Amino acid sequence: MSDTKLARWPEPIAFIDLQAQQARIRASLDCRIAAVLRHGRYIMGPEVAELEARLAEFVGVRHAIGVSDGTTALMLALMALEIGPGDEVITTPFTFFATGEMISLLGAVPVFVDIDPATLHMDIASIEAAITPRSRAIMPVSLYGLCSDMVAIEAVAARHGLAVIEDGAQSFGATRDGYRSCSRGTIACTSFFPSKPLGCYGDGGACFTNDDSLAAVLRELRVHGQRQRYEHARIGLNGRLDTLQAAILLAKLEIFETEIGERAESGARYTELIRSRLTAPEVSIPVVPDGCVSVYAQYTIRVAGRDAVCARLERRGVPVAVHYPRCLHQQPAYAAAPFQAGPLPAAERAAREVMSLPMSPAMDPSLQAFIVDALADAL
Repeated sequence: MSDTKLARWPEPIAFIDLQAQQARIRASLDCRIAAVLRHGRYIMGPEVAELEARLAEFVGVRHAIGVSDGTTALMLALMALEIGPGDEVITTPFTFFATGEMISLLGAVPVFVDIDPATLHMDIASIEAAITPRSRAIMPVSLYGLCSDMVAIEAVAARHGLAVIEDGAQSFGATRDGYRSCSRGTIACTSFFPSKPLGCYGDGGACFTNDDSLAAVLRELRVHGQRQRYEHARIGLNGRLDTLQAAILLAKLEIFETEIGERAESGARYTELIRSRLTAPEVSIPVVPDGCVSVYAQYTIRVAGRDAVCARLERRGVPVAVHYPRCLHQQPAYAAAPFQAGPLPAAERAAREVMSLPMSPAMDPSLQAFIVDALADAL
């Protein structure tokens, strides 16, 4: 049967259902926003400090520093560690461009290593071979809602005297072997972009650290290097988190633990449905190692002939996304020395095959079953 004649879901399907989440926290959200409008401290208002305290407690670190977005969080972390021209940072090519971009923007060189084909995270076994006398840091990316193996990465870093910066933009709330994403490493960073597991209604982000001195530097860097009013101890930038966004995040934090459980349930249900409906060679499902809880920032599968499958799903009214169709080392910006790398076959293959299905907390099981049936038809 032609896919144009197959059944569609009776309502438009949201790739991420932010409206349903908003309805759950409407009273708290309205109250929090109204409080900001009343006191009028829109920049660095009291909600920012309250959020930072709540985030630090949630993650289990001494310091959380709210910043304007996840990209700026990465830049501030690199700046705090004084990484710049002549330095190298080892990272993954299979991520959003900002990960490598911030390294390059400060004059350092991103050194891309291949990924583990199971988790799609940076291949830890490949890190050591990439270390040179110019290496300063390792930047793992906790992709798709799964926390990286920070203990193993820290062990490599310790042997060579390197810093570790976790890019936890997609994994806030995830746990691994008892620790949360953003709780380990020298500095960790996350994003509160609206589609993230904990997202605001605009741009936002945070840095996390247990190092008191680095925390003080990060706080100065986000306000133009300012130690006190009109006293600038260092060169910084405008990287502050808006008070309104902090207020929104405080309202969302009230249900975040519940949503983490719901995301895990929705992800597990997708996996069960795919296993029961499709054979293993057709679809590779997300790997969640023992001891891990994924927040499923995306439910990302791998299929051969990905683009055709996506097109068929879209015609059925099932929205899909591809994170990411081209590796960083294949981007035009990294085509010339000193950025040249490759081939990195596992990352390049993943870029050809990955696709993400609609994912939200507390998904309707019937909707998930429909999506998986549509996927089976598309294949």
